Amino acid sequence: MEKLNYEVLEKSGYDGYILKDAPVKVMQFGEGNFLRAFVDYWFDLANEKADWNGKCCLVQPIAPGLAKMINEQEGLYTLYLRGSENGQKVDAKRVISSVKNCLNPYEAADFEAMMEVAASDDLEIIVSNTTEAGIQYDPSCQLNDQPASSFPGKLTQVLYHRYKAGKKGIIMLACELIDNNGKELLKCVNQYIDQWGLEDGFKKYVNEECTFCGSLVDRIVPGRIRDEKEVAELEQKHGYADPLLDVGEVFGVWVIEGDPKLNDVLPFKKAGLEDKVFVVPDMSPYKKRKVRILNGAHTGFVLGAYLAGENIVRDCMQDETIKGFMNKMLYDEVIPTLPLDKQDLLNFAAAVSDRFNNPFVNHELMSISLNSTSKWKARNMPSFLEYIKEKGELPVCLTMSLAAYIAFYSNDIQSLTDAGLVCKRPAGNEYTVSDDRWALEFYYEHRNDSAEELVHAVLTNEKMWDQDLTQIKDLEATVVADLKKIREEGAKAAYASCL
Repeated sequence: MEKLNYEVLEKSGYDGYILKDAPVKVMQFGEGNFLRAFVDYWFDLANEKADWNGKCCLVQPIAPGLAKMINEQEGLYTLYLRGSENGQKVDAKRVISSVKNCLNPYEAADFEAMMEVAASDDLEIIVSNTTEAGIQYDPSCQLNDQPASSFPGKLTQVLYHRYKAGKKGIIMLACELIDNNGKELLKCVNQYIDQWGLEDGFKKYVNEECTFCGSLVDRIVPGRIRDEKEVAELEQKHGYADPLLDVGEVFGVWVIEGDPKLNDVLPFKKAGLEDKVFVVPDMSPYKKRKVRILNGAHTGFVLGAYLAGENIVRDCMQDETIKGFMNKMLYDEVIPTLPLDKQDLLNFAAAVSDRFNNPFVNHELMSISLNSTSKWKARNMPSFLEYIKEKGELPVCLTMSLAAYIAFYSNDIQSLTDAGLVCKRPAGNEYTVSDDRWALEFYYEHRNDSAEELVHAVLTNEKMWDQDLTQIKDLEATVVADLKKIREEGAKAAYASCL
């Protein structure tokens, strides 16, 4: 079977949208599954729907990468968006043609090619997703490194070369999953400008002529298909082999923080994508929406659901008690505390149900359970405290979710190993809790406590919560009662008692 490229694609009889030649308008640091299923997909739609006529040149942020494979396929790859939308199963194929090529700047010729793109009149946008560790200042980087080892170091080299070539400023869209990603990236670039003693004119160019935008990305991307039988079947169906084939969920939202005038420069509004990719002056409400509804739902129900015998998210959505518990938590306790348009929040919550019910993704509860101490604090506690402040009473489901967290971390503790805290499920099988070592040691030390002693120790642990939660009226007694119910009647019966 021949590998995908333009000639092979034509022979296969593919009749979808394809753009073969266009100027490079985007330099993209990162060539992995996520960016190809997300950013490059939106640019591909902009080409089709707004006649944007632009290509993306990808750059490997680290030496090992996909450049060779991407260039062998002339930038083409197959994307499947799979999931559930409005309760309907979706399995949509699209060949993405918005990528021109991929450079490995750790090779001399590609470093020079990266600088050529940097100095091009066509370049308008730089995008990055270099993992959470990518936006970091490394003082060992030097201006004459080829390339600088850190991503902000490479970006400073690229922007300096562009400035020296007398070209206009660019729009920088940071997609890394850290708070204030755009501002943090700009801060690192300014540190290199100072460290390398670069001129004031360049500093002014970076801070005034270039636009650094933070952004919030939201799409689950499982990536490649691991089932060899399915891969073989798809190759027969497509008429070509594609080792770069990518898979993402149907849902996708990209919130870009910046001046709304950027909507006129970026191609997404013209392409009719303004409900999917949009610019807002402040993305924090959207981040809050995602963290408290999507992530908060996960952390709020999965620990109890696991104790109740469930293993993957989709199966939980088939269980009326667990789904009912999640919905009551979201609609009655979380959404009323959020500062966004209520219809928008209801639409987002409805999409969350579809996403959790994705027939193509086996999202394991145990993978969601990692680091649940910090997750409950970041995702659930803000809604919990806000609800109490507004209503003057405890939120029933969020309080139960706190008890379920304690139950998950303390259920029939067997041992503490290098891998984590080994507990036993009510069904009898062992599971390993993964978290910060201090949190695991805390639960191991309290393994023989009564429910009352354990709840008191957890709620008064200020390292966990930055405060003493026993100060909240009725909380300690309620969590004790909830924990006893989970232990004595089972987590499902405890969830049912909230409905």
